[in-house]
Amino acid sequence: MEEAGAAVVTAGEAELNWSRLSVSPETLESELEARGEERRGAREALLRLLLPHNRLVSLPRALGNGFPHLQLLDVSGNALTVLGPELLALRGLRTLLAKNNRLGGPSALPKGLAQSPLCRSLQVLNLSGNCFQEVPASLLELRALQTLSLGGNQLQSIPAEIENLQRLECLYLGGNFIKEIPPELANLPSLNYLVLCDNKIQSVPPQLSQLHSLRSLSLHNNLLTYLPREILNLIHLEELSLRGNPLVVRFVRDLTYDPPTLLELAARTIKIRNISYTPYDLPGNLLRYLGSASNCPNPKCGGVYFDCCVRQIKFVDFCGKYRLPLMHYLCSPECSSPCSSASHSSTSQSESDSEDEASVAARRMQKVLLG
Repeated sequence: MEEAGAAVVTAGEAELNWSRLSVSPETLESELEARGEERRGAREALLRLLLPHNRLVSLPRALGNGFPHLQLLDVSGNALTVLGPELLALRGLRTLLAKNNRLGGPSALPKGLAQSPLCRSLQVLNLSGNCFQEVPASLLELRALQTLSLGGNQLQSIPAEIENLQRLECLYLGGNFIKEIPPELANLPSLNYLVLCDNKIQSVPPQLSQLHSLRSLSLHNNLLTYLPREILNLIHLEELSLRGNPLVVRFVRDLTYDPPTLLELAARTIKIRNISYTPYDLPGNLLRYLGSASNCPNPKCGGVYFDCCVRQIKFVDFCGKYRLPLMHYLCSPECSSPCSSASHSSTSQSESDSEDEASVAARRMQKVLLG
């Protein structure tokens, strides 16, 4: 058995573990170069190289030679401020773990990353616990990424170009300063896990309901006061974490309404009374406007709305235990009724029917973490 602090080579698994060696970067550099020389003549290629907690301030230059088949590189827990060009020589790298360093400047990632073979090979990237204030543009070109972790940085926003990562299955952005979720996030068809906890998010875009593969959504410790009603369409969602948001700890109701325009009143009349018309009767802009009508969700109403609607918070039962505020839209104030609460025992039939309908959809969610 090897003494503490020595490198550990796992037989048959092509792994070199140099964790916590507590040696100088110069010594590590020379030893790693020697190991690379040994590997050049070996039949078995090195696949995993573990270098966490070694006081590294830069990637060892030896990485640029002798490790072409490396699949996993762990340089977490060092003092790296940049990931140098040595990284680009690792043509087959699938997993890069560089959490808890000092990365974050404009040159933190190597120039040419988006054009390198890593664009096609890298599947897992963990840069959590660094100093990034924005998502580096070159990361958004790593089209093979399946897992991206940028938690515990200083991110202010999520770029719309996140939709470029079409193979992404897990996105971890917790512990930043993000205020908004871009609608483009909904264009990730394979996303299973989305972690946005411990940010400053105030609302969730309804487009998120298009994430049909989503199984876990973590939104705890944000500034949410409501969720869009469309979230009930996430039929595969098994876990929804909402603790530490205003919607959990206080009753919220928001009712706003601006009178409809004459155009909208006329369009509503046409729709409600089923007045017939053909494409030859109206100009194209009015035909498109009439086609944009939304039905009022009140089952007793039957009305429609276009640009003008009432925004109302509806409380929906989840698993018979929690009442979750969902945003929903009505065609007029006459369609709204008081939100039920502990002190309000009577509820209109229309609201009761609507709430029962929403409760059925809500039961699809198997686990909701509110406390």
